[in-house]
Amino acid sequence: MTTPDRTAPSAGAHHALRTRVAALLGRATARYGGTEAADTLRRVRDRLDAPLRVAIAGKVKAGKSTLLNALVGQPLAPTDAGECTRIVTWYRDGLTYKVTMHPVDGPGVPVAFRRDRGVLTVRLQGRDPADIDHLEVEWPSASLRTITLIDTPGIGSLSTEVSARTQAFLAPDDRPGDADAVCYLMRHLHATDAHFLESFHDDDAARGTPLNAVGVLSRADEIGSGRLNALEVADRIARRYRADPRVRRLCQTVVPVAGLLAETGATLREDEYAALTTLVDLDLEARNELLLSADRFAAPDAPVEASGDVRRALLSRLGVFGIRVSLALIRSGQAPSATALAAALLRRSGVEQLRETLVTQFAARADLLQARSALSVLAAVLRSHPRAGTEDLRREVERITATTHAFAEARLLNALRAGTVQLDGAAAEEAERLLGGAGDAAVVRLGLVEDPTQDGTADAAILREAAMDALTRWRRRAEHPFAARGVVDASGLVARSCEGILDGLAQLAGTDS
Repeated sequence: MTTPDRTAPSAGAHHALRTRVAALLGRATARYGGTEAADTLRRVRDRLDAPLRVAIAGKVKAGKSTLLNALVGQPLAPTDAGECTRIVTWYRDGLTYKVTMHPVDGPGVPVAFRRDRGVLTVRLQGRDPADIDHLEVEWPSASLRTITLIDTPGIGSLSTEVSARTQAFLAPDDRPGDADAVCYLMRHLHATDAHFLESFHDDDAARGTPLNAVGVLSRADEIGSGRLNALEVADRIARRYRADPRVRRLCQTVVPVAGLLAETGATLREDEYAALTTLVDLDLEARNELLLSADRFAAPDAPVEASGDVRRALLSRLGVFGIRVSLALIRSGQAPSATALAAALLRRSGVEQLRETLVTQFAARADLLQARSALSVLAAVLRSHPRAGTEDLRREVERITATTHAFAEARLLNALRAGTVQLDGAAAEEAERLLGGAGDAAVVRLGLVEDPTQDGTADAAILREAAMDALTRWRRRAEHPFAARGVVDASGLVARSCEGILDGLAQLAGTDS
């Protein structure tokens, strides 16, 4: 009995696509030999062998750096308003600890850095941040082995130049962006958020889809005014966003995350746990009075054992909501140690759900997303640097883009979410799922788990039966004599996705046998 719960049915096809694109890039590099375009194509070819690049973007004070630290499991990224927060910063796995500064006008140079309670402070050698293209932090980290995280300056900054940096990095006017996917943080969905997400998707047939964007309802604890049920409130709001057509056409899903809770859960210290335990024995009235506001909690004359400095440090690490949750967990016996409390905070923060979403939506599709990015760069080079003898390369880019089923799935998914192709309610929902809109695994495509971020297994025979049932339904829709042309074409493509699921299951069965 096999349980291929996490295996993408199209993983083999995605890998074959990546191999095909890599070969095409090799041919193109040879044709442009000795030119700047060849160097660009060589870097893109090398990029196919590197981890997926996921940018973290959002408005000022959305909690980008805090979330990045939580995902890495270390407080590396500065969260204050220092000069480094004005610079695009890459965090990638490395053999050693190193920071490289890449100026706008020259090659990268190693720079000195220090850590203050874990957070990096980088010395810019007297350079203005405006003169630095980006910083690259290499840090040995298991969390960074499959995904390179890119911290971007806040959108909507008082400084137009700072906001423009992020826009130029993710959606440059003259070339494809350097990020394969984006994790966009928002506290509420504003017009500026929608505008930014729209600009991240272009009209290129290989890229204009929501497949490479995930929304994060950040600082989720503040949405419920810091009450103990704040994350439940945030989860309900995130569910509404996930059902909103305006959001669904821009990003795959929306996940609520309390970034500060997640960051501290990943880095909680024994002395912080000890300080929290001194507050547990307060009577209910005194504790509620103390936690009415941050000012009351930090007041120097508060009648508690922990000093004002200690309480202010706890506030900076947990916020009022995090302190309330921590005290409740300790009092109930669910957090008898610092390790247990850290694990409980991480579970409640939503960061594990986000991490799983990044795995199912991005990492599992790394070959597809990177191939799309590479084709976009190659197409841009062919347009901007026309050269005799490259017509076959242009035709091959167009052929891959037009005939690759994964790209066709992405285009149809985008059309369904934008409303340009319309199916009836339940059929539209099933079509999106079968096209991979909720994740690439067979069990998710077939709807055998309610939430793709939760663990779920299904017997191979059950998966095959569900895939056959879906294939039969969608073939019938494609053959319906009175269906509109758009519905017929869409139904046929969904049926092809069902065939792909069956092919993937057959390959798995052959591997297991």
